[in-house]
Amino acid sequence: MSEAETLFAALRQSAGDDVVDMLERMVRDAPDHALNKMNAPDLAAKEGLAEERVVAALLNAVALGIFEMTWNVMCPSCAGVLSANKSLKTLDKKQYHCAFCSAGYETTLDNLVEVTFTVSPRVRRIAAHSPDGLSVAEYYRQVFWSSAIDLPDDLEKMLEEVTLETVELPPGERAILSLHLPAGTLIVFDPVTHTVQFLEVSGGETNERQNLSVIFNKVHVPVEPAALRPGPLRLILENRTDSRALPAVWMANQALDNLLSRRKPILTAKRLLTHQTFRDLYRTDTLAIGQRLKILSLTFLFSDLKGSTELYERVGDLVAFDLVDEHFRLLQEIIVSERGAVVKTIGDAVMATFETPDRAIAAAIRMREAMSDLGAQRQHQSLRLKIGIHEGSCLAVTLNAQQDYFGQTVNIASRVQSIAASRSIVVTKSVVENAQTQALLESSGLKPALRRVALSGIEDEVSVYEIS
Repeated sequence: MSEAETLFAALRQSAGDDVVDMLERMVRDAPDHALNKMNAPDLAAKEGLAEERVVAALLNAVALGIFEMTWNVMCPSCAGVLSANKSLKTLDKKQYHCAFCSAGYETTLDNLVEVTFTVSPRVRRIAAHSPDGLSVAEYYRQVFWSSAIDLPDDLEKMLEEVTLETVELPPGERAILSLHLPAGTLIVFDPVTHTVQFLEVSGGETNERQNLSVIFNKVHVPVEPAALRPGPLRLILENRTDSRALPAVWMANQALDNLLSRRKPILTAKRLLTHQTFRDLYRTDTLAIGQRLKILSLTFLFSDLKGSTELYERVGDLVAFDLVDEHFRLLQEIIVSERGAVVKTIGDAVMATFETPDRAIAAAIRMREAMSDLGAQRQHQSLRLKIGIHEGSCLAVTLNAQQDYFGQTVNIASRVQSIAASRSIVVTKSVVENAQTQALLESSGLKPALRRVALSGIEDEVSVYEIS
């Protein structure tokens, strides 16, 4: 049995046969580019498999060494990769800048960081493992652009529609291009160094040769657009790095806009942090000590088992422990099925996160029903959950040697849970106003009742809604 066969056999211990069969088939038969920067949501959709199961299988495959995981900081505008990282620990900038788009972006995990998977060279070597050997079109496909852009199979042909000239420039070399400039905006761009020079070409056409020099190095200095006239240009390109450059002169035309607008869903860093398999595998090795990464919107659910102390006194430690343990098992099962993750348990309480408020609401409704069913089965009708839900911004941090969250959103979610009565779900305004939440509540026949309450540690009263 080959090493790859041994590894896939091990993967079957933690992932379904259908997903493992698909991944094994891809490693054996797929073209090289399909095994680089694999987009889990897109792959799941194309194969007709549940996204959660595909993500879980890929994560377990990374743990086994079949695939490697990369956290790519990507430009939301052009979908170019601004920084490729083997872990979140190296995301150490407060802001990332895209030279191609002349725009800066605050570092957040919501839509700026994607997570992709590439086959390990120990399983199969692919062209992307040696990027210096890639053609220009494949370098853009496999290195420069993120998995968010839906690139066509005939990318080389499409690039011809936006490219005036391109050249491969070895380390330390320079090239001289003779161009005839059309009117409009042109972009001299190198996807290796991310060096850019904009050319604003306007006015009457000239017969005199114009001159421009562009240097490619690893020091990015803002450069003003060059004002030129339509006509001949002598363009000098100089590579001052220790690797090849792939400069091209692009035309900012409709074909370029069409290319950059082709998008597909991605696996965001925020989404992965709310995946239970990821938390189970990387609980203590996600962020560096002291590192803080911002999330613009995350939904927190806190639950607490009401009257657990009295339960221990009434039925005894062994019976009570069994009930509480079963309660944790049911809650985690529901949370995971609604695409959430358990962050931690505190006594009889659970703290969980969800990517969107509607998922948290769906989980809360099912959790409440599950506790009623468990109480009926075990003849302990006193089993009741108090649940609070809030959505907002927060910081992803490391606390007590595990990945956790910090901020006022977390505090409010905890305080909201504390005011919930037995069997009630108390949520905040931001949760109720979510469009998907409203649709879910309406379809469930549930009408939230508005209350104004004071929360411990919060200066002003807040609006909360009780779902009975």
